[in-house]
Amino acid sequence: MSEQSTNSANNGPNGPLSSDQLAKMNAYWRAANYLSVGQIYLKDNPLLERPLTLDDVKPRLLGHWGTTPGLNFLYVHWNRLIKERGLDMIYIIGPGHGGPGLVANTYLEGSYSEMYPHQTVQLALWDSEPCGAGDAGIDS
Repeated sequence: MSEQSTNSANNGPNGPLSSDQLAKMNAYWRAANYLSVGQIYLKDNPLLERPLTLDDVKPRLLGHWGTTPGLNFLYVHWNRLIKERGLDMIYIIGPGHGGPGLVANTYLEGSYSEMYPHQTVQLALWDSEPCGAGDAGIDS
């Protein structure tokens, strides 16, 4: 068996990703996009516990959908590379239009909840109250 086919079969750093790994990464990316778009457009009802109404939609949008899916795509791939290759790196983006994507990813991976264990998805991602000093709310 050639080295290339061995790497492919083992899904090592030089081989293609397995179907299972691709499916998991795609599901993570979709979840990050869902949480991101909810932060951008919704002020309430992010888990769709009832039908959406106009009252659930923010009058002023915070974030930009055009930047978010790409940032989420990079995040899931950087995480894969960090874990796969044991990299010591950090993903730095500005606090502007892509902010909802970064918040969504840190919530999904668990680092947001480690830092702010008292926050639920409802509070962490859709806090409509302005941030106070030392508060982990997200100003909308």
